[in-house]
Amino acid sequence: MKYFRIIVFVLFAAMPGISFLGAQTSGESSLRGMSLNGSTGLYSIPSGRIGWEQAADVAFDLGYHAIISSDAVSHIPKLAISLFKSIELSAAFDIQPDASGTDLIGGAKIHFPLTTTAIALGGTFQLINMVNGDSGYSAGQVYAAVTYAGPLFEMPAETTVVLGKSFRKDYPWSNIDFGMGFDIILLPKVFDRTLHWITDFANFSYSMDPFSADAQYRGVLNTGIRVDLSVIPVFKKFKFAVDVLVTDILDDNRAFSVGGVFGVSLR
Repeated sequence: MKYFRIIVFVLFAAMPGISFLGAQTSGESSLRGMSLNGSTGLYSIPSGRIGWEQAADVAFDLGYHAIISSDAVSHIPKLAISLFKSIELSAAFDIQPDASGTDLIGGAKIHFPLTTTAIALGGTFQLINMVNGDSGYSAGQVYAAVTYAGPLFEMPAETTVVLGKSFRKDYPWSNIDFGMGFDIILLPKVFDRTLHWITDFANFSYSMDPFSADAQYRGVLNTGIRVDLSVIPVFKKFKFAVDVLVTDILDDNRAFSVGGVFGVSLR
């Protein structure tokens, strides 16, 4: 019963924002890149969009990010499937250095085409340290995400707000997840809409066992560039984007990350 009350509180807390944002007008199309845990989004946070919400009934995205600290690297290969322009299923393996183990992050998201604003309800299920039986455990998150268009610094942009609740044994039940981020198309007339500045801040991480991008103590701020290569004629039928970013930029465990996503529609 406690779980149910918390979930209901989070979802209803998001409703006023959803109602207000639904009145906004639709903006420039989003790049719909991949977050670190495989869901369509910014870096640490999901967005209110799915990968192919208007373009295909069946499509898939293949992604990869490497998070590179001063002495170690975490590899995160991932896959997302978009179905019927409203459902997204995702999975990511966070292959951390030997002492940290390997995590599996599964996700699901439902996109609601109720207004011109992108609204989604979703969640993750996480198997942490799945190959280390003694230290392994499960965790999860439910969330509501709203993404809306509106210019920032006189450039086309989208703003995302996330409210959610994370679950894990012995995790404080009073904690509520919050995240906010921006996708700004930099100088679209100069760079032909290829260059996106992505920034997000959250009091939760991309998983319960993050590598470097850790929100446990002071939150996490990530920022970087996402390059949309699908504007190149040879790639115009595909999704093709490359990320270069700095994770947890304000803390001493900051790291460099590179990655990308390639997607194709099947129907």
